[in-house]
Amino acid sequence: MKRIISWNVNGIRAAEKKGFIPWITGSGADIVCIQETKAQPGQLSPGLLAPPAVSGTYKSYWAPAKRPGYSGTAIYSITEPDFVETMGIPAFDDEGRVLTARFGNLAVISAYFPNSQDAGARLGYKLDFCNAMLEMCNRLTADGYNIVLCGDYNIAHKPIDLANPKANERNPGYLPEERAWMDTFTSAGYCDTFRRFCPDPGQYTWWSYRFHAREKNIGWRIDYQCVNNTFTGSLQNSYILSDVYGSDHCPIVLELED
Repeated sequence: MKRIISWNVNGIRAAEKKGFIPWITGSGADIVCIQETKAQPGQLSPGLLAPPAVSGTYKSYWAPAKRPGYSGTAIYSITEPDFVETMGIPAFDDEGRVLTARFGNLAVISAYFPNSQDAGARLGYKLDFCNAMLEMCNRLTADGYNIVLCGDYNIAHKPIDLANPKANERNPGYLPEERAWMDTFTSAGYCDTFRRFCPDPGQYTWWSYRFHAREKNIGWRIDYQCVNNTFTGSLQNSYILSDVYGSDHCPIVLELED
């Protein structure tokens, strides 16, 4: 069985101080996709977080943002990928939004979708990113790849995906335009793997640091591992590691037939 984990760590250097290294080495993951790294590889601990390896187990690959301390994605893998690439679009690569690793006919994508921000200040940028991501996934599947699109989408798709949907209808991450794009994406031949296995409410991946939201489980499910529908026969399980701390997000897991 192949295990792929995705986690928005909200700063990889901060996560290291909170136990990231023992967590990843004990995770049993073949591949770990990280978002919001907020670091350049040169700022990382040699031999631990920096390329080429974490504690001699994982090779690591990085797509940092040009702006220091901002955004960024990474992929850790036990098996060396055939090759690794960014999105190829400067507007998004400059913010380190996407890193893709290809293994045979499997493309694993670590993506940090933009936040649309208050009053939709960056909604246009976000929707441009979303549309470019769909085009990228379509190209990969047309070329014969199965895709696993891991990451922080910064979108709660449906009312079940956040604790207070009515109160958040005009807030970033739950805007009608964002939810409509998720409808478009899933209708285009892609599957929200978690919902394939778990139809239950109260399942979240992000909680505000304010008002003891995590203790009260007042959260949002905005992190996903989506696959092309033709790959769903290989799915074994998809679940949330809500008991793992170290970020305002928690890790999510996808298990596939090896």
